[in-house]
Amino acid sequence: MTDSLSVEQIAEFREAFSLIDKDSDELALAIQSLNEHPTSEEIQEMVNEADSDGDGTVDFQEFLIVMSSKIKENVVEEIKDAFKVFDRDQDGFISAIELRNVMINMGERLTEEEAEQMICEVDLDGDGLVSYDDFVKMMMASYL
Repeated sequence: MTDSLSVEQIAEFREAFSLIDKDSDELALAIQSLNEHPTSEEIQEMVNEADSDGDGTVDFQEFLIVMSSKIKENVVEEIKDAFKVFDRDQDGFISAIELRNVMINMGERLTEEEAEQMICEVDLDGDGLVSYDDFVKMMMASYL
């Protein structure tokens, strides 16, 4: 699960981890130092989930697994939010017209043909629309 983390992310997590005593209060502070804001219940749940050897503490490898999981949760939420931006009529699909309108609003001028070509590149089932699943696969491919 941690193999999707970059060298920079692991270094950042190692630095945060080195600052804590591995109890739930200090784990919360370390996670918050990484711009995450979990509730105390989420922290305790993370400690319970992370403590795979049951020794009552969280070692660095266990900490990496927790943080990798949190990053993936955040990526999924960001993808959902991005999809909503493009899916203007909220029908669960992105059409070439919707794509073109959003891109124009972002200052990117696209012809109808360019928008249709972009849709075709992502449209896995060939229906001329980008479904949420198509969108997730495209975004996750660029994330990894």
